[in-house]
Amino acid sequence: MKISIITPSFNQGSFIQEAIESVLAQQYANVEHIIVDNCSTDGTSEILARYPHLKVICEKDKGQSDALNKGFKMAAGDIIGWLNADDKYLPGCFDHVLEGFTKNPEFDLLYGDYRFVDAQGKLIRVRKELGFDAFMLKYLHVLYIPTTTTFFRRKVFDEDNFLDIEYHYAMDYEFYVRLASLGYWFGHIPWLMADFRWHAQAKSQQIAKAKAEMEKALLSHDQMLRRLPAVLRVLISHLFMFLARAKRTVLKFCHGAYFIK
Repeated sequence: MKISIITPSFNQGSFIQEAIESVLAQQYANVEHIIVDNCSTDGTSEILARYPHLKVICEKDKGQSDALNKGFKMAAGDIIGWLNADDKYLPGCFDHVLEGFTKNPEFDLLYGDYRFVDAQGKLIRVRKELGFDAFMLKYLHVLYIPTTTTFFRRKVFDEDNFLDIEYHYAMDYEFYVRLASLGYWFGHIPWLMADFRWHAQAKSQQIAKAKAEMEKALLSHDQMLRRLPAVLRVLISHLFMFLARAKRTVLKFCHGAYFIK
């Protein structure tokens, strides 16, 4: 099976070489790595020029979602991964993905476990995840499916599913909730597959903006909440969030996932 990796890029010259090298380190021959760069001005182009195997789109875009969509549409792989320029794959990642899709033909996308690291790549903590749960996905108000370990079958994009470019901070949450509501099957791989970099310039630091977009996405895809009066909607939403977080806590405790650094 061919694997396509899509990396959106904008002034991530400090990290993008590690992302590229982490794909090469998988030592998988049938892979293409597509970089969609928003005309970076920090030396990124010089780094990309060192790797002639890359497929590079360098042009202005309308944000990260737009850049990713360009890559998804260009991808020729049977399996498509989303790797941000400041993250990186861990050894064996592709092996686990290929095995997961081969053994589970019903799954349309797979996600794995990951590590939080700082700007220098130093370990902050390990995050072991749980199997897919639509209730937790919708109501946790914290996205527990990491994009950096998510891989899609190409049918997801062949069937005209792409990121909504109106979302800049919670585009992944909106996309996953939409795919779940359309009936696509999610699967979890219980292996450490990638490093998610936590640093001051990361978009993931924009917590308030991400939360606002998540609330917008939830209303857009939850007919029951949308029908409720505003006051009742807030109460029910908070109740569901409490239940979803309680469920996650119990499940992670039972699986030993809270005993990981």
